[in-house]
Amino acid sequence: MAENRRTVARGLRRLPRRGQPTGVVTRMDGTNVVLRRRAKQFTLFRLGLGIDMPMLFLILTLLSVGLVMLFSASYAFAYYNYGSSYFFVSRQGMFALVGVLLMLVISTFDYHHLHKLNIPIFGVAVGLLTAVLIFGPLLKVNAIVPNRNGAYRWINLFGIIEFQPSEVAKFALILMFAHLISVNGPKMATFRHGVVPFFGILGLVDGLVILEKHVSATLIISLIAVLLMFIGGTKLRYFLIIAGLGALALSAVIFSDSFGYAMDRVQGWLDPFNPPADVDTWQTVQSLYAIGSGQILGVGIGQSRQKYLYLPEPQNDFIFAIVCEELGFIGALIVIILFALFIWRGVYISLHARDRFGTLLGLGITFQFGIQAILNICVVTNTIPNTGIALPFFSYGGTALVMLLAEMGVLLSISRSAPVEKT
Repeated sequence: MAENRRTVARGLRRLPRRGQPTGVVTRMDGTNVVLRRRAKQFTLFRLGLGIDMPMLFLILTLLSVGLVMLFSASYAFAYYNYGSSYFFVSRQGMFALVGVLLMLVISTFDYHHLHKLNIPIFGVAVGLLTAVLIFGPLLKVNAIVPNRNGAYRWINLFGIIEFQPSEVAKFALILMFAHLISVNGPKMATFRHGVVPFFGILGLVDGLVILEKHVSATLIISLIAVLLMFIGGTKLRYFLIIAGLGALALSAVIFSDSFGYAMDRVQGWLDPFNPPADVDTWQTVQSLYAIGSGQILGVGIGQSRQKYLYLPEPQNDFIFAIVCEELGFIGALIVIILFALFIWRGVYISLHARDRFGTLLGLGITFQFGIQAILNICVVTNTIPNTGIALPFFSYGGTALVMLLAEMGVLLSISRSAPVEKT
C-alpha cells in the first residue's frame, strides 16, 4: 500500500499541461489508471508572478515628473484665465490618483478575459465615434459635442467629464487586432485572413475619426494597426499595394476644401518665421523660442518666460517646449530617456508574455504610447507639421490620463504572467 501511494505521488508531480497523460498508476485492485490533469482555467483576478516593478517605477516617475511640469507650465495661464494657479494641476492630480488606483486594480485582472470583451469594447468605441458625428456636425448640439475651431472631437457628459472617443477607439482597435491575430495564427500570411478583416476594421475607425477632422488620431491609429499586422504575419507585399492606394485616398482628402487647414499647417511648417499671410504659426514660433532659451541647463524650473501668455495653452500639446526651456537640453534628454526606457520595458514584457494574445496586446499599448510621445516631440520641435498630439503623462487632460493609466494596468497584468525579473 505504501508503495502504491508513492507511485501515485510521483505521478501527480509529473502532471503535464492541458490534460496530457501523466503516466500509469496501479490501483489497489490491480487495475491500471491513466492520470490526467484538467485544462487550466483562467480566474477573473490573479496575482500571478508579481507585478513588474521596473515598469511600475517608470510609470510613476513619468507621472510625477509630468505633474510637476504641468504645474510649472500652467500656473500663469491658469491664474490669468481662471483666477487660481492650481486650476489645472489640482484637477490633473485628482484624475492621476483615480487612474493609479484603477491601474493597480486592472493589473490584477486576468487579461485573457479581454478575448471575450473585444467585440463589446469595439462596439462602444464605434458607438461613441458615431455619437460625436450625430450630435456634432449633424445636429450641432454644442452642450454634448462642443465645436472647437471647427472640429468635433469631444463628448461632454453633464458638464463634468469631457473626453475624446478616439482615445477609446485606440485601445479598442489594439484589442480587436490582438484577438484576431492570435486566433488566425498562420492564416495571417493569406490575403483573406491577414488583410481583409483588418483593413475593414481600420477603414471603419479611420473613416469615423477623419470625419471629426482629427488627422493626428487617424495617423496614430493607422500606424498602430500597420505595426501589429506586420508583427502578426501579414506579408509585406500587401502593405505596399494598400499603402499606394491609401496615399492616393489621403492626398484626395487632404487637398480637398474640407481639409484645407491641413495644407495650411504644412505651409507654416516649411517656414514658421515667414509663413503665408493667412497661416498662423505663432504657437510653433513661441515653442522654438522656448526651446532655444533653455540651452544646455535650462533657465530653472518655474522660471520659463514663454509660458507667460506667449505660448498659447502651454499645459497642453506644447508642454515639452516648457520642459526644454526650464530644464534645458540635459533635462529634456532625461525625459526622452525615460520615455525610451518605458518603450523598451513594454516591449520586453510583451515579448515574454505567456501567449500570442498577450504579446500583441502589450506591444499595441506600448506602440501607442511611443508613437504619441515621438510625434508630440517632433511637432514641438517643428520636425513635422503642427497637429494636436498630447504628450503622455505630461499634457493636461484628466480623462485621457485615466484612460492611459488603465491601459498601463493591462500592461502590468500581462507582466504578472510573464517570466521576467520583477525587481
